[in-house]
Amino acid sequence: MTSTLGVVMLIHTAFDRAEQVIRQWAAAGCPVVVHVDAPVPAERFDAFRARVADLPDVRFSPRFRCEWGTWGIVAASQCAADLMLGEFPDVRHVYLASGSCLPLRPVADLVAYLDARPNTDFIESATTADVPWTVGGLSEERFTMRFPFSWRRRRRLFDWYVRVQRRLGLRRTIPDGIVPHMGSQWWCLTRRTLSAILTAPERPVWDGYFRKVWIPDESYFQSLARLFSERIESRSLTLAKFDFQGKPHIFYDDHLQLLRRSDCFVARKIWPHADLLYDTFLGTQGSAMASGEPNPGKIDRIFAKAVDRRTRGRPGLYMQSRFPNPNWENGLTTARYSVFEGFSHLFEDFETWLARATGTRVHGHLFAPEGVEFEGRQPTFSGALPADAALRDRNAWMFLTSLIWNTRGERQCFQYGPMDNQDVSWPIAKDPNADVSVISGAWAVPLFRSNLDFAELRVQAARLQRIEAEHIKALRSSYAKARVRIWTMADFVEAPMEALQGIVDEIGQSSRRRLAEVPRMVDLGGFGQFLQNLKNQGMHPYLMGDFPVAGGSGGTQPPKRKPYLVK
Repeated sequence: MTSTLGVVMLIHTAFDRAEQVIRQWAAAGCPVVVHVDAPVPAERFDAFRARVADLPDVRFSPRFRCEWGTWGIVAASQCAADLMLGEFPDVRHVYLASGSCLPLRPVADLVAYLDARPNTDFIESATTADVPWTVGGLSEERFTMRFPFSWRRRRRLFDWYVRVQRRLGLRRTIPDGIVPHMGSQWWCLTRRTLSAILTAPERPVWDGYFRKVWIPDESYFQSLARLFSERIESRSLTLAKFDFQGKPHIFYDDHLQLLRRSDCFVARKIWPHADLLYDTFLGTQGSAMASGEPNPGKIDRIFAKAVDRRTRGRPGLYMQSRFPNPNWENGLTTARYSVFEGFSHLFEDFETWLARATGTRVHGHLFAPEGVEFEGRQPTFSGALPADAALRDRNAWMFLTSLIWNTRGERQCFQYGPMDNQDVSWPIAKDPNADVSVISGAWAVPLFRSNLDFAELRVQAARLQRIEAEHIKALRSSYAKARVRIWTMADFVEAPMEALQGIVDEIGQSSRRRLAEVPRMVDLGGFGQFLQNLKNQGMHPYLMGDFPVAGGSGGTQPPKRKPYLVK
């Protein structure tokens, strides 16, 4: 006896899997009408047709080109549904499926479920204002513009024609009585509703209108069912999940338990090589599925987490799916880190002192032009990061994010200054995980202590001051998210103990206590006169602040610095 459920299958690839599913439907007594995409070669089509010739209730409908987003999919569905209704009068529900659909429960469960609801149409159908899943900016416009060109094959022409219609204000007239609705193309309609749609006198008008609608397979039956259905359940009986770009999720073997938990009758899109899924659900184990109400919401949380992981990822981890797209990252880096600018110039052995005082990992100048100064000057560091400057400078910011990611759970500190690679200047300023402490103008101390010709010193000083000024501008911009402390050199040397204590406390000692030792400051005798000489040579060293000229011509003596404890 023919089942009250008939199945229309749209197939274009993976014919071996399609044959397995057809035999599953047929074994339960369900007639099947198969549509094979027109571009499939005739010899392949004939071979497939011959393989299922032993099934008496399998028919093949005329073939159409079913390109995504075009009318062909609707035409194929119409023609196959016409054949189903004409050939099999006992069919009460028609189920539209694809060649990549897989029954998850015994077909008898689905038949019994539909027999208990003989007048119910299962089709996702919502107005454009209520649809949250449209992707690409065409929701209402898909019904008020014409789309005669293929989006996939003639993308530029498609976009150009959309722009022309928008610019000229061209709008189509929606046929009388039609309220555009959208939803999944995988429906299950009653014979009464489907027959009314296919035999309506207005069908030529409707077909002419929807033929130029964007993605009509998601709106044709969804809109027309509203005119004739006695009762609509606005949901699909097919489990189909889509990502944030509107592309369908593909189910693989490792989704077996997930699919079982859904209690759904049918799922798509199944990977053709998912042997475990096909063997399980088309075999005797498929009968072990629960026989309750289909509830895809049970796994929606998992899919939401998957989409969030794909689009946002883990903080500070740059993945292939997001790397080419700026600002797709979920946090620039994965953990807090500290940047010290000018400290290693002003204090002797600053790195060793800071490591003792904070218990953190303290590096030298990671972005020095000569090479990467890892802690202990190691040639490589965590994650096989090399100390080679050329490799680092291929993508300086990714070098830093990799270092922070590879050492997550351990605070990293490093030195930075205007002599270093400036490609990371703005990213550091915009990173909320960065703690930046700057002694502006301290870069002049190495110049002061060098034996370079003074004319060369003046040129170097002017260049470094210009670079640091740009860096400080970034740190103080409205886009900066880093925690920033900036002292002029003159202000810092007045009260170094207070500043150092604040820095150590900010890094987060497990038990805050007063510093027992401080680093030794370099001898700055004559530094004020050095700055004055730069001024005399026409260069204005303003980033150091009001640094006094010790023993200068004015006779002004520098004020005594506030004492700090040395143990």
